[in-house]
Formats: sequence, structure tokens, C-alpha cells
Amino acid sequence: MSFSLRARVAAATTLGATLVVAALSVVTSVAISRNNVNQLDERLTTASQVLVPTSTTLEAFLDQLSGAFAVTIRSGDIVVASTPTRLPALDTGSQTVDVDGQRFRVYTAVSTAVSSISISIGVPAIEAQQVTDEQQKQVLMLGLAAIAVSTGLGWLFGGRAVRPLVTLTRQVSAQPPTAPETRTGVTEADALAVAIGGMLTRLNEAQDRTNAALDTARDFAAVSAHELRTPLTAMRTDIEVLRTLDLEPTQQQEILGDLERTQGRVETTLTALERLASGELSSEGDRVETDIIDICDVAAQDAQRLHPGLDIRVEYAADSEITMRALPTGLRLAVDNVIGNAVRHGDATSIVITAEREGTTVRVLVDDNGSGVPLDERETVFGRFERGTRAAKGGSGLGLALVAQQAQLHGGRAWFTDSPLGGARLVLELQDS
Repeated sequence: MSFSLRARVAAATTLGATLVVAALSVVTSVAISRNNVNQLDERLTTASQVLVPTSTTLEAFLDQLSGAFAVTIRSGDIVVASTPTRLPALDTGSQTVDVDGQRFRVYTAVSTAVSSISISIGVPAIEAQQVTDEQQKQVLMLGLAAIAVSTGLGWLFGGRAVRPLVTLTRQVSAQPPTAPETRTGVTEADALAVAIGGMLTRLNEAQDRTNAALDTARDFAAVSAHELRTPLTAMRTDIEVLRTLDLEPTQQQEILGDLERTQGRVETTLTALERLASGELSSEGDRVETDIIDICDVAAQDAQRLHPGLDIRVEYAADSEITMRALPTGLRLAVDNVIGNAVRHGDATSIVITAEREGTTVRVLVDDNGSGVPLDERETVFGRFERGTRAAKGGSGLGLALVAQQAQLHGGRAWFTDSPLGGARLVLELQDS
């Protein structure tokens, strides 16, 4: 069960008032009881001051006093005279005693005329108790009234206190939600408004990124489907030919070879698509401190094994150390793709990889002695499924797109220019955040 904040404020006020009133009621009740007993003692003391000096002649007036007091006169242990209610032998001073089942407040004094005479004067304690009960009842009624008033005030002022939060809720509930006002005059409400405003800003930014990602995914899926449809259609045609026609063994082998090449193209395209998708799904948490020179060295060694006739080397300043927070897997794929693109499509036999740093900018230069990239194609070849006019057959058209993607993910860009080796120079520029 949930309650409004206003109801909670009123309930808290009621509880606080109840505790305060209860404590004050206990203290007041004790004080009233003591005060009434003290007043009764003062009454008995005053009466004793009048009666004790006349103790020798008091016996004749006991019947008249019995209506107001219980009086007992003793000489030692002997009762000399007493009203119908006889009080027990007591020490001097005020005491409360039971007499025949009834409580009496008694004051005992010694006669100043005859030292052996003591006089005990008492009145029923119920008289004081009745007054005490009546006064305590009044205190209780006042306490309950105070609690009721406190509850009403708590509800009234609670409503005013939570009004900024109600306004804040109304603003946030609007469609579309907007950042609430941050000047309500209530510190907590202002702080909450600032926090909600920041949250809404982050949500809007996340929604924008999600929408952009969905648009990219839709375009990506449409282009991918278009690119895969052609080889799959060719494969289906080849399968239909094998199934329906009676071909010579040489013809069958030719069609099977075509199927194998097409299957390889589809597999290559799917692998490239997977790598591109991995890049799109990467986040800041995937970045680690990465040695750029080490990535270039390992990529060069692997390329040497894959292409035995390739002359490839990595150059950098002997005393330099180039590290940055990056996506090491993505950068390695980018460098591999640049090398593979130069060998396969540019017929390069010599490649030089240079790593350098300038402030927060890190550059990886890949020079080759291949056929190069025509000026009018140096930008378009970075598009997805875009192939240059000099590209070898069977490529997916995604290799350089992956290079451009990694450059963008690292706050930089990639471009082609002329190489001093005679072919193309690909510049992979990265920003160390």
C-alpha cells in the first residue's frame, strides 16, 4: 500500500505530536498528583496548627469535627479520644494509610502543652484523587485536541511543502517530457529537478543514438541483402543447371568451381559484415591501453607468412613509444585489411608501415609500390560494397569500409594519397582521448 507524501508528512506530524503530548501528559499528571497531595498536606497542617494547642479541651468538639476530619488523640499508646474513624498510631509528619479499607492522608503532631499527647488528623485521600482525576482528564482532552490540530496543520502545511514535487511530476509527465524548472525555492526539489533534467538529457541523447543506429542498421541490412542476392542467385542458377542438365565431367567441374568461388565470396562478405557489426557495437568500456607499434609489427609478421614474396617492414623512431586507449582488435583488423587490399587489389610487392605521434594524434601510414588508387576513387572506395576499377574480382567491397569505420570510432579518419614508393599511401589517423 502506498501513501502520498502529503499523507506521510501529516502522519509524521501526528506521530511527533502524539509523542510530545504523551510525554507532557505523563509529566503533567505526576505534577498534578503531587500538587494535590501537597495541597491536602497544607490543609491538614493548617488544621493541626489550630487544633494541637487546644488538645486538652478538644475532646468536647470531636463530634463536630468528624464531618470534616478524622481525629485521634493519644497519650503514649492509649487512645484518649477519637472520631468514629480511628486513625492508627503514626510517627509525626504526613503519611498515607489504610483505615478499614479506605485510604486516608494523615498528619500527626505532638501537643505543645502536654508532650505525651499526639494528635493525628486525617481526611479521605479520595478527595484529592477525585480532583486529580478530573484535572488529568482535562489534560488528556487538551492533548487529544492538540494532536488533532497538529494533524490538520501537518496536512495543510504538508500540501504546501510537497507542492514543488507535484509541479515537478506534472512537468516530467508532459509529452514529450521536458526538463523541469530548477527554481522552486525548495533545495531538495531543485536538486531533484536538476537530476531529472540531466537524466532526460541523457535519455534523449540515447534515443537519438538508438534511432541513428536503427537507421544505420536498416540501411546496412538493405545494402547487405542487395550485395548477397547476386552471388546467391548465381549459386542457385548453377545448382539448377547441375540438377536439370546432363553435363560433361569438364562442364560439371567448371560449374562446381564457379560455385566454390561464389561460396567463398559470400563467406568473405559475411565475415566482413560480422566485423563491421562488431565495430558498430563496440563501447567505451572495450577500450584498453594499446601499443600501436606492436599492432603494426604483428600485422607485418602475419602478412609476411601469408604472402611469402612480400617485402614488408615497420618504421618508427627508435626512442618512441606510441600507446593510446583504443580497440586493439579493431585496429588490428584495419591494418590487416590495408595490407591485404594493397597486395590483392594493388599487386604490391613492397609495403612500409610507419607509426608516428603528434600531440594527441596518432598516425599509421601504409605505403606500397602497387598500382595505386585513381584520384576520383580515393573517397568512394571507403564506402560499403564500393570497389575500385582496379580491384580484383571476388572482393566483398567492405575491407576499406572497415578501415574507415575504425578510424571514425577512434575520433579520426582515413584517406589515400600518393606514396613515395610509387603506389598508394593510406593514412589512418587516430585521436588519443
